[in-house]
Amino acid sequence: MSLALFLLTFLFPPRPIFSAAALPSTVAHLSPRTVSLVTPSLIVPKRVPRHLPTYTVTATIYEPDPRQTDSEPFITADNSFITPQHSSKNRWMALSRDLLKPWGGTFSFGDSVRVTGISKKLDGTYIIHDTMNRRHRHCMDILAAKWEHLDEMWKGVKIVKVEKAGPVWRAG
Repeated sequence: MSLALFLLTFLFPPRPIFSAAALPSTVAHLSPRTVSLVTPSLIVPKRVPRHLPTYTVTATIYEPDPRQTDSEPFITADNSFITPQHSSKNRWMALSRDLLKPWGGTFSFGDSVRVTGISKKLDGTYIIHDTMNRRHRHCMDILAAKWEHLDEMWKGVKIVKVEKAGPVWRAG
């Protein structure tokens, strides 16, 4: 017998197993009974799904150019690196400071935002990687490349934060 097996047997000795017939007579005898369960026909969720707020902003296009950004145009505010081949298809954006959490807003760097009201080509889900100059309020910038020749401004653009889907537990 090994030393480990000896110690386990010594520390945790085997216990005798009692059958139901050997139990003392002081134990009450329980018999099963039928219980009826009434279920409502309509199942109402405990928590009503919340609707995230929609913001109306002015949208513009910006390019990684020192005249439009700071002295390091290829580094965003969240320290992401913009590649020279970057285009508007990568869906990066900058938000004005009044909408970002460090300045009292509701959005954070890395949040996904659904944008509508620009065009079929540019509407969609963007990720916040940058911030705008402090003079801008309720504005967003879409990061694009110079070769795309996008230089427009849209008012009345709607943005809403996309909630991250958490893990869903399923039985079975």
